Amino acid sequence: MFKQEVADGFAENLRRCRKRSGLSQEKLGYRASLHRTEIGLLERGARIPQLDTILKVAGGLSVSPCELLDGMIWRPGSFSPGEFDLNGHSNRVTAENDEHPPDGHV
Repeated sequence: MFKQEVADGFAENLRRCRKRSGLSQEKLGYRASLHRTEIGLLERGARIPQLDTILKVAGGLSVSPCELLDGMIWRPGSFSPGEFDLNGHSNRVTAENDEHPPDGHV
């Protein structure tokens, strides 16, 4: 569930930055060395970008990668799983076995 919300947050930021720059998906794809369909998938939230893709897209838009990640924050847990905070909405990440933290502390 939280992965889709991260993809949607990135998609919203990407659309906003691309429209502000006046670039088409095709032109951005060219500038970022990505196919225009990849840009479309990212803008629809159908894909979560890898780090190299975020850097390529940011470079193609001439923006900081931070602008593409705006509003997305990871909040670590102390003895429970961490969570993403996407624009003020907490999204807890759950592990299959939540009885003990991964580092072995009880």
